[in-house]
Amino acid sequence: MHILPPTLITLFALLPLAYAGGPTNKNSDGSCSQSNNQLQLGTYQLTSDCADTNFCNDAGRCVAKGCRRDEFPLGYPQGAQLPPRCRSDEFCPDEGDKCQSLLPVGSPCQLNRDDECAPPPNFRQLADKNTNHNGSVCINFQCMWSNVTLGQPCLVEQMPYTAYGTGNFEFIYVVSRGNCIPDLYCDAAQKICMKEKQFGAACTADKECESNNCLENLTCGVVPSAPKHFGIWVYIVVGLGLLFGMVGTLVVLYMFHRKTREVEREKRTQYWREQNAFRQNILQMRDTAKASLLSLSLHGSDTPRSTVYRDNGREQTTSEESAVPMMSRRPVTGNSFVTNTRDDDSIHGETPMLLPADQEGGGWGDRLPAGRKPFQGRR
Repeated sequence: MHILPPTLITLFALLPLAYAGGPTNKNSDGSCSQSNNQLQLGTYQLTSDCADTNFCNDAGRCVAKGCRRDEFPLGYPQGAQLPPRCRSDEFCPDEGDKCQSLLPVGSPCQLNRDDECAPPPNFRQLADKNTNHNGSVCINFQCMWSNVTLGQPCLVEQMPYTAYGTGNFEFIYVVSRGNCIPDLYCDAAQKICMKEKQFGAACTADKECESNNCLENLTCGVVPSAPKHFGIWVYIVVGLGLLFGMVGTLVVLYMFHRKTREVEREKRTQYWREQNAFRQNILQMRDTAKASLLSLSLHGSDTPRSTVYRDNGREQTTSEESAVPMMSRRPVTGNSFVTNTRDDDSIHGETPMLLPADQEGGGWGDRLPAGRKPFQGRR
């Protein structure tokens, strides 16, 4: 069985009183009653019979608000025409009816509306964004200045708000405020201004700490918005980690590239070996063919490398002045065996060679012994 929190019990008890005799539905153009204007329990937000964009005037009608306090007020749709904001010497009340002049010291003010009070002459020295507004403060619904010094009597205001923790856990959060000068706080028990405590000191409320942050262990902590600082060793470890990471990455990439390069080199070497073996085979075949042709059994000085140009059965030599062509030759009839020369023969130091294979007429045929025919082709 779950026990209801005290806040909910109080809320249920006050609901009949809060809404008795008044309408519960908000109407932008309907009637209203200013007696139904009240602060909502838990948040202390002003509520009325009108919508968030309207207020209840003295005639009991809901009309559009004439001013606004926030940059983006609640309840207005996107692109809607917003009411104007007030000047620096004016304020917009919670009802939002119109801008009003700042209130002097001792005037009644609305809850937590320090901006409704006129600032003191030395507001620059007394201003503190955490405890007052331009040196002015609204304590117990009355305007006053935050000018009480150390050890002097002060006024304190404590308002309980409904807060929610993890798992929708509900608890009471008390906000305590005073009228002391900056760096001092009004002690709720003694009602005098005391010096704010430093980091690590014992505390019972946020206002007692310079950081305005009293931790759960009841000691003053750092400012919640303060950046977190790390030791120099953290930066050294992070730097070394980055350095080793970059070096390791470069080493891995180098090893991978080296392995890939060795594979490509092996492929090129294998290709060169195959091409070289193919070339050697071709050269060997050519040398074998030449050796077979040169191994013919010839007589005398009539060799395949001798001059084969004849004229009337005798060898003819030419000189530079001779008009006879150097490459003159008798017509070849019948089957012939001619080995064509190529340009690459001269590359290897070989002499171009013409091998006639005429069986009749001038040439080898008429110089062979009787009864022997010239050889045609390889055996």
